[in-house]
Amino acid sequence: MVFMDDNFLLTNEAARVLYHQYAAAMPIIDYHCHIPAEEIAKDVRFSSITDLWLGADHYKWRAMRSNGVPEELITGNGDPFEKFEAFAATLERAIGNPLYHWSHLELQRYFGIKEPLTKASARRIYDRCNEVLADPSMTARGIIRRSDVRLLCTTDDPADDLRWHRLIAMDPTFSVKVLPAFRPDRALDIEKPDFITYIRAELSNVFGRPIELYTDLKECLAARIAFFAEHGCKVADHGMSYVCYAPCTDAEAETIFRKAINNEPINLMERLMYRTHLLSFLAAEYAKAGWVMQLHYGVKRDNNTKLFRQSGANNGCDCIDNYTPAAELADFLNSLCLRDALPKTILYSLNPIDNAVVGTVLGCFQDDSCICKIQQGSAWWFNDNKKGMEEQLTSLANLGVLGNFVGMLTDSRSFLSYTRHEYFRRILCNLIGTWVTNGEYPCDLAVLGGLVADISFNNCNRYFDFGLTV
Repeated sequence: MVFMDDNFLLTNEAARVLYHQYAAAMPIIDYHCHIPAEEIAKDVRFSSITDLWLGADHYKWRAMRSNGVPEELITGNGDPFEKFEAFAATLERAIGNPLYHWSHLELQRYFGIKEPLTKASARRIYDRCNEVLADPSMTARGIIRRSDVRLLCTTDDPADDLRWHRLIAMDPTFSVKVLPAFRPDRALDIEKPDFITYIRAELSNVFGRPIELYTDLKECLAARIAFFAEHGCKVADHGMSYVCYAPCTDAEAETIFRKAINNEPINLMERLMYRTHLLSFLAAEYAKAGWVMQLHYGVKRDNNTKLFRQSGANNGCDCIDNYTPAAELADFLNSLCLRDALPKTILYSLNPIDNAVVGTVLGCFQDDSCICKIQQGSAWWFNDNKKGMEEQLTSLANLGVLGNFVGMLTDSRSFLSYTRHEYFRRILCNLIGTWVTNGEYPCDLAVLGGLVADISFNNCNRYFDFGLTV
């Protein structure tokens, strides 16, 4: 068996035909990522493979901690090669971890390296990667072009002035669309210590006047949605522990907001009421704008307080939260549906046991306004491995219409993570090919090829109304 050859993950003939003839050539739409627009606008170069690979990748950081690597060589100021060598030593022990496949796909596709990365090969591979990175084409934009990305959506706070997006859009030398995505978590997180500062300083500043009332906040956010729309935004994203539903009146929401903004204590129920009311308002605004609403939930963040204090958020100390009540999710969507205010919505739960829940909830709210208006998002975060993807795809196929799925995204801060689309497409083709091989679906490769191409690119392009051509 050849290690990660052209037929990697493709275990049957139907899978190989579907991937090589239909999926492989499809361009990429990355409709949710965390790449900074500033780095694309400045077309940054990377000082070394360590900078590019380990600079902001909490997946790698978690694995390295599990291999006993000192934090100095993970998020600290350690020597670049020593960091790379420490990751290499970790990777050779990480059999079964998707990092093993992702890392080697990146080495193959961007650096032409097919040799396995180990501690013994680390120096050789490190030097070769740095030689490649010295090429003038290996910049942020160059890597995006090389990956055949046609459009990507960043993740942006409502207070962002979007100046980097404007600079990118005005540059005729870069044809890839880089669109903002609206992420208003800080306006919803009424319990966070920085809530008052965020409202009274950052949001008030872009609003042009002080925000003292809940009605002011809603007016501000509506104006920011319009501003983002002027810059091509078509999607909002929300990160939360779970989708709550604790309805309240406008007057109650106003009272809760004013208590919080005046630094008065609010209880748990008031937090949930405020969140429900504001998210309902935002969802209705998205529906009016024709946007897609993404709800990412089922996560408990920043669990290691000591490490959080040392290196901040997004450092690899988040975990799955198993409190994700289906009834409240369904009631929230139903409340929007009753008001004709339910936007196109993508649901992601970090808890894999929620696959069936999401699959059954989304089936309750489909209508003829859009093909598969409510979507189950791709296997997210801790689930974007081979088994997790197969389980998500199988559950969606069992309970929904897999052929209408909007497909893969990176959800990444790394410019090399576009190989995850290849990883996903290979797994998708192999799963469908297995069903064909087992006699569970006709071996009509033209029909199946169209379905694979749709899941890889076309469905997403249509669903978000991006207007791209292959």
